[in-house]
Amino acid sequence: DVRVAGELIRGTGQRPAAAIKMLRSAFKGEWVTVTDEKGDETFDIYCPVRLRTLVEGLEEGPRHVLAKSETAPRSYDDVEKSFRAWRKTLVDLAKKHDDNASRYTLHGLRKRACVELAEANCSDAEIQAVTGQSTETVAHYRKQANRRAMSRTAQQRRFQE
Repeated sequence: DVRVAGELIRGTGQRPAAAIKMLRSAFKGEWVTVTDEKGDETFDIYCPVRLRTLVEGLEEGPRHVLAKSETAPRSYDDVEKSFRAWRKTLVDLAKKHDDNASRYTLHGLRKRACVELAEANCSDAEIQAVTGQSTETVAHYRKQANRRAMSRTAQQRRFQE
């Protein structure tokens, strides 16, 4: 369930709570209906093949992708608790890479989706079409993505690599 939750968040750019509540019926071919809880709106976005394949490969069953019962989704707290338990398994691996596993969060996957879209040279409008984030938020994540790309270009020019 942690992997599915992560893929839903990263694949749709939604807030974790909205992704966790997703209905199976939200997936319609290459489109998926998402909910912007903050803006209280629902809209369709293109569903990446990776996410579509994952959802199509799940056992047929309850109404929700992450189900507690036939008619109810798992709670955010339940999924987040599972995520924290999974994250603890990464402590040693993270240390080997001078990283801190505790810094990874479900909401961080939404941020990651935005940065990945920016790194793919998507326009601010394209990023907003997927994530529903504000202009200011998109600009913040674009700055992160641009900094990496521009530092590479600058250093390569500097050292003529």
